[in-house]
Amino acid sequence: MRILVTGGAGFIGSAVCRHLIESGAKRVVNVDKLTYAGNLRSLSAVEINPAYVFREADICDDQSILSIMRAERINCVMHLAAESHVDRSIDGPGVFIETNVVGTFRLLNAALTYWGELDSAQKEHFRFHHISTDEVFGDLPFDQGIFTEETPYAPSSPYSASKAASDHLVRAWHKTYGLPVVLSNCSNNYGPYHFPEKLIPLVILNAVYEKPLPVYGSGANVRDWLYVEDHARALALVLTKGAIGESYNIGGRAERTNLSVVENICDILDVKRPRANGQSYRELISFVADRPGHDKRYAIDASKIERELGWIPQESFESGLSKTIDWYIDNEWWWGPLRQERYTGERLGVSRKGLP
Repeated sequence: MRILVTGGAGFIGSAVCRHLIESGAKRVVNVDKLTYAGNLRSLSAVEINPAYVFREADICDDQSILSIMRAERINCVMHLAAESHVDRSIDGPGVFIETNVVGTFRLLNAALTYWGELDSAQKEHFRFHHISTDEVFGDLPFDQGIFTEETPYAPSSPYSASKAASDHLVRAWHKTYGLPVVLSNCSNNYGPYHFPEKLIPLVILNAVYEKPLPVYGSGANVRDWLYVEDHARALALVLTKGAIGESYNIGGRAERTNLSVVENICDILDVKRPRANGQSYRELISFVADRPGHDKRYAIDASKIERELGWIPQESFESGLSKTIDWYIDNEWWWGPLRQERYTGERLGVSRKGLP
């Protein structure tokens, strides 16, 4: 297959590119705008592979994307390009609408034009895979089950609203124009090459630097955690074996409160990298003002992809977290420049205060 991956320099996108190359894909074309969270160093393991190529482009530039599709004779599109940080969407929602909604619209138009140019056999094998988030389903009460593919959309943040809109656009392009699409919605990812502003890498690196470990509110918010390499395997299965027009929820069956995640990191670091003063890293935990509109709980029912496509996570939360901590300890070459150049440590998501 000849696959175009949008957002392939991002956290999940780079894991997908690495997985596809390692799995023997004929061609992987990484299209990325290289915004603050895009990092080509995440592709160092595959950058010299002749099956891999990078093209710097914006998904909002549909003519450039169409030209790339034609030149590379693309069979499949995996659409991961997105602005994805909730706090950033609170401070500046405009770029989330532009990239996640308008960008997806323009990418769909490019894909539809390209698909229309293919012969019947090529059309039969073409796929447009849209990758989304469980946040589109909104706040899940603690006593109300887990998200399924039939859960109604109820996004809470500008980020999740923009992703919900993009999901609806993809379904509309399938139902109205016949574009062959598959969709997936995932839970919180973690693992190597995660940008330092996200919870798990932020806590690991703050701990290494003996800085406070911020926990929003009381830390009682629950997320379902998914190791990024397990997610990459799942996405490849959805692309190649998923039923056209269907969506698949992908989760790790690993619900944890934010506080317990931070405490787990502290406990592992206490063993792997003890503090010079002999105290536990838990002493660095600092409770800070909660995020506006912070959803209490997300949890994914992954039974459909497990049942229909045979996917199961290979990592438990404990094994995946241990591997992630080891990776950050051993790979300052990757995260060190990011901490200096792009991540300021400034608290996000509080600059635009609404009504009390």
